[in-house]
Amino acid sequence: MAGEFVVLGLGSNRKNDGLDCVGLLGEAVRELSPSFSRFCCSSIYRTKPMYVEAQDDFFNMAMCGVLRERWEPFRFLGEIHRIEALLGRNRAAEIRNGPRSLDVDIEYFGGMKISEPDLTVPHPRVHERAFVLVPACEALSAFGGQDALIEEYSAFLGRIGACGVEKFMDSRDFQNSRARV
Repeated sequence: MAGEFVVLGLGSNRKNDGLDCVGLLGEAVRELSPSFSRFCCSSIYRTKPMYVEAQDDFFNMAMCGVLRERWEPFRFLGEIHRIEALLGRNRAAEIRNGPRSLDVDIEYFGGMKISEPDLTVPHPRVHERAFVLVPACEALSAFGGQDALIEEYSAFLGRIGACGVEKFMDSRDFQNSRARV
C-alpha cells in the first residue's frame, strides 16, 4: 500500500569524510530513495546562507515523491535523522542554522498539519525560503500531479523572489554523476 506524498528540502555547506557538498547530497538521495516508490529530484542550487551569514554558501535541492509504505511522520523523521548522522551531521555540536554536512527538512507530508516540538509540517519557514521554493517547484513540476502545491509554492516565491538562488548543477547532470558512483 502506497504512502504519503512528501516534499523534502536538502542542503549542505560542509564537506564530510572525503565527500564535497554535492557528493553528500547524492549520498543522501541514495539513502532516502528506498523509502520512495517513485520520486523526483531537482537541480542543485547554490545559495547564500540565511540567518547565520558568516558561513560558506549552501548547496540545496528538493526531493519529492510517494513513500513506498505508510510511514508515520515521526518514524520518517527518525529515518532522516539517521541518514543525516550517517553523513556527518552532529546536531549536538552544531550552531542552529550554522554549517552542516547535511540538512534534510520535511517541507510537506501528505497534507498533514503537525505542530510538535520536534516536527512542524508544513515547514514553518517554507514561505520565506527561496532556497527551498525554487528547487521544490522544479521537482514538483517534474513529478507532476501536484498543481495545488506548485501554485502555493509559486505564490510564496512570487512574494519573496529568487534572489541569491542560482542553479549550480542541472538535475540530469546530478543524476548522471550519481549513476557513475
